[in-house]
Amino acid sequence: MTEPHPFIEMRGIVKQFPGVLANDHIDLEIHRGEIHALLGENGAGKSTLMNILYGLYQPDAGEIRLDGNLIHIDGPNTAIKHGIGMVHQHFMLVKPFTVTENIILGCEPRKGLRLDQRRAIAEVETISKKYNLQVDPLARVADISVGMQQRVEILKALYRGADLLILDEPTAVLTPQEADELIAIMRQLVATGKSVIFITHKLKEVLRSCDKVTIIRRGQRISTLPTAGASINDLAALMVGRDVKLTVDKGPCQPGQPVLQVENLTATDARGLPALRNVSFDVKEGEIVAIAGVEGNGQTELIDCLTGLHKATSGKVKIHGQDITNKTPRFAERTGIAHIPQDRQGRGLVLDFSVAENMIMRNYYRPPIGPKIFINQSLMSNYASNLVEKYDVRTPNIQTLGRSLSGGNQQKVVVAREIEQNPDLLVAAQPTRGLDVGAIEFIHQKLIEQREAGKAILLISLELDEILALADRILVMYEGQISGELTSAEATEEKIGLLMVGGHAKGGEPVAN
Repeated sequence: MTEPHPFIEMRGIVKQFPGVLANDHIDLEIHRGEIHALLGENGAGKSTLMNILYGLYQPDAGEIRLDGNLIHIDGPNTAIKHGIGMVHQHFMLVKPFTVTENIILGCEPRKGLRLDQRRAIAEVETISKKYNLQVDPLARVADISVGMQQRVEILKALYRGADLLILDEPTAVLTPQEADELIAIMRQLVATGKSVIFITHKLKEVLRSCDKVTIIRRGQRISTLPTAGASINDLAALMVGRDVKLTVDKGPCQPGQPVLQVENLTATDARGLPALRNVSFDVKEGEIVAIAGVEGNGQTELIDCLTGLHKATSGKVKIHGQDITNKTPRFAERTGIAHIPQDRQGRGLVLDFSVAENMIMRNYYRPPIGPKIFINQSLMSNYASNLVEKYDVRTPNIQTLGRSLSGGNQQKVVVAREIEQNPDLLVAAQPTRGLDVGAIEFIHQKLIEQREAGKAILLISLELDEILALADRILVMYEGQISGELTSAEATEEKIGLLMVGGHAKGGEPVAN
């Protein structure tokens, strides 16, 4: 039986920022008990639309209806009162607090004037069991995995009575296993009558988890259609407005001399615990070597040791035979290393700098932009404008602050800056995290161009599809060691998956360190 009214209706939503029409008379209908995907390129207006629904922005025109009744959402508290919850791409959690303290924050159960901690823990346990979102209520958020932190965010919304959950790029920081768990959680929620809006760039996840999909392109709604019968190519073309090449064309690997040599590298993490255990490998000219593994198995410490951000306790890192172990990031850069960091906001950008200023952070001290007392503003502007055009960064202008860009466009700024340094070794950590299919196609092409130009590329990615598409050799990390190595010809998701949990993949030799 069809509902008399959609659960949520957004009609004619318009939102304009200086120089940008983010939402251009967009209509959206969400029904109870459905998972509805919101697809679009970086900067298409998806997050803006959802921020309006959650009350973070006010629309310039249009209306919102709940069960057919006109409502005005003037802030997140009002949205929550109407049963609308949102889990942001970058989690809003207090790391030193426990799981329970984060979930109840702002609506704590009280016993007189004091927090009723026993009741709070009991309520968290009850709601987590109800929705099969098992968490440790007493664990500190700083000590739990990213996937568990996301569960805490979902429980925060459910604790406040959310009937509609907006999930903004929820799988961008998850392992494939955690993404599967999230999809199971979404299905569990809609089975109880909840609704989910799923903002993502991952087309495979849309087709296997969502009931409907709405595509937004350059601020306008292009289409709403059921996922049954749709294909990845159809959705990609609607998103980008052209046919998108979803496969990577690359010639045979012709490796040259070693550029990077890592010899018995050992390091501890920030807590002083073992993170890397006698890791050895090399990356040659003209090849892409990928590091796969579940997050937290030493990849971060490895990247930081290579780029001068973390001290190794023993072992060596060499570039073209030159020992750069425990040298500074500036020294690593001068030997020919460029670095696309996995945390674009924490390490890739200065959020309060402009796009132009972020673009020159690698060469501001070198001619012709530097090294005088003052930066040559004209040359900086020309340089940044060229990169914005070349890498299709969607920004009102080059003076826009980094924090004002969408996550995907922030990533494009970082990728543009690093690749344009013409490095001998490109350390690319999650280079396409948060990017749409058109941008992923573009970045993959740039990486292949670097490979064909004889550059060495070390790719660290949680996306097995990306690794299988790009890598010439695949190393898998498990508990701080290389658990195995596979060539591109013998690699499969199953073999990589076995090595990711410390097993042996038939056809791939485990590497003894």
